[in-house]
Amino acid sequence: MSSSGIVDSQQRLLAGLRTFRSEIYPEREAAYKKLVREGQKPHALFITCADSRIDPELLTRSGPGEIFVARNIGNLVPGYGEMLGGVSAIIEYAVAALNVSQVVICGHTDCGAMKGLLHPDKLDIMPTVKLWLRNGEAALSVVRAKNPGATDEEVLPPLIEENVLLQMRQLSTHPAVAGRLAQGTLAIRGWVYDIAQGMVRILDEETGKFTPFDQLSVSESAYGAKR
Repeated sequence: MSSSGIVDSQQRLLAGLRTFRSEIYPEREAAYKKLVREGQKPHALFITCADSRIDPELLTRSGPGEIFVARNIGNLVPGYGEMLGGVSAIIEYAVAALNVSQVVICGHTDCGAMKGLLHPDKLDIMPTVKLWLRNGEAALSVVRAKNPGATDEEVLPPLIEENVLLQMRQLSTHPAVAGRLAQGTLAIRGWVYDIAQGMVRILDEETGKFTPFDQLSVSESAYGAKR
């Protein structure tokens, strides 16, 4: 990025801060102060991609303190003990300390991380990203096996969905999650967000398919059975 690009970026951030301070904060001051007094009580942990085109709070119409968000390249969840770090700590804190009721793993269309899985040679200049994406390799293996001879373009949509399923399974290996699942006090949900269409498809656990949320029944849209 050029020096002019750096200046432009800084100016845009500062302009946003001014708007927040002069317009948004005054309208929500009481709510923010209440959150400080009473602490945060999010009802869900929302794990999604770091892609800048996704805004979890806007997508779910959530306000401050309502959802606990974790973002990373590819909305990946390493199996417990494989890569203990930030993601594992966030999961443990959200489930054991904040007592969230559900964990949503949200993939999205046009995912650069999944494209990286399809073209690992393009990640040679990003060795850390390449290593991180190993947490999604099993999804690619499954999709390749189910779609022999398919082009990368054809493979990408099912890979995005299969990756969400894989991360849901890996999430359940975390002790805090496994315990809450056994108690029936926690649910794991899979979403795929279509950026261009503004549509979210949710895993229907009866059919095993991702279905537009507005086509689910009332009970299903409440996410159906717990995993």
